Amino acid sequence: MDCTGSRRFCPICRPVRAILFDKTAATNWALGWHQDRTIAVKARVPVDGFETWSVKSGMQHVEPPFTLLSRTVTLRVHIDPAPASNAPLLIAPGSHKLGRIPEEDVKDVVRGCGTVVCLAEPGDVWLYATPVLHASDAAIAPMHRRVLQVDFAVGELPCGLEWV
Repeated sequence: MDCTGSRRFCPICRPVRAILFDKTAATNWALGWHQDRTIAVKARVPVDGFETWSVKSGMQHVEPPFTLLSRTVTLRVHIDPAPASNAPLLIAPGSHKLGRIPEEDVKDVVRGCGTVVCLAEPGDVWLYATPVLHASDAAIAPMHRRVLQVDFAVGELPCGLEWV
């Protein structure tokens, strides 16, 4: 209830996934252009529009309808510096507004949207729309690049599906 005593709809925003990335000289991988399209759920429940089930790190994942993904944001907290030589995040600005982008269209969309290099210092925080096209090259001068990434979503899942 608000201060007048009337009920209002107030969707809950909650963290729904957290990942700690730790790139080092020994684990210096590149990640091609992609959209984050899956969410982690407690159990597999058949629901229309929720497709392509998989298990990642022992947890059920599913591709939800894009409208659900469009209500998620990703927060990245940089523990180490991410200068141009240490494989910073690359994003294609505005690509999240284009819906689910077929794999064969990714290169054209990146070319059309352009690329922003997300340099960071320790303690910097980046917040972006979860379905934005993004990538990361292998580091030229590899050193630690630890990043805590937390995805936040608004609202509940339908028909018995539950966030992890």
